[in-house]
Amino acid sequence: MKDNIDLGIAKNRLQSKELTLVIVKNKELIFETKKTGLIGFIEAIEMNGILLKNSSVADKVVGKAIAFLCVYSKVVSVYAEVVSVEAKKLLEKNKIMLKWSMIVKEILDTKKNTTCPFEMKAKNMDDPILFYFELKNSINIKNCKENLN
Repeated sequence: MKDNIDLGIAKNRLQSKELTLVIVKNKELIFETKKTGLIGFIEAIEMNGILLKNSSVADKVVGKAIAFLCVYSKVVSVYAEVVSVEAKKLLEKNKIMLKWSMIVKEILDTKKNTTCPFEMKAKNMDDPILFYFELKNSINIKNCKENLN
């Protein structure tokens, strides 16, 4: 029951504040952001770590990549404005309660031309821990290259 309350708080805040990600635990706000993509969730993990366990997440777009991060963080419930079929399967397999507004076949990149590159990375993986560390490593490499230029 508490999960539903936390999820409701997260969902309402996501929609009323025009955020992209909200994380609530025990009726308290843990994290929120307007950043798009996976960066916000990575920041939430980096800032809060184990505090995310048993939390509820509301996110604008949940593909398999975000679903992996939810499993890795041991969240208990997720609300998605848009969820992919693969994300739904992964969350259900890991017994994470899911509510959504729209379900889609796949999550596209920001230009809506092709599958999101993070979804491509997640597609053939099945270990949330390995996915998290590979994702974090690829983001760190990208940031290093940008800082060198």
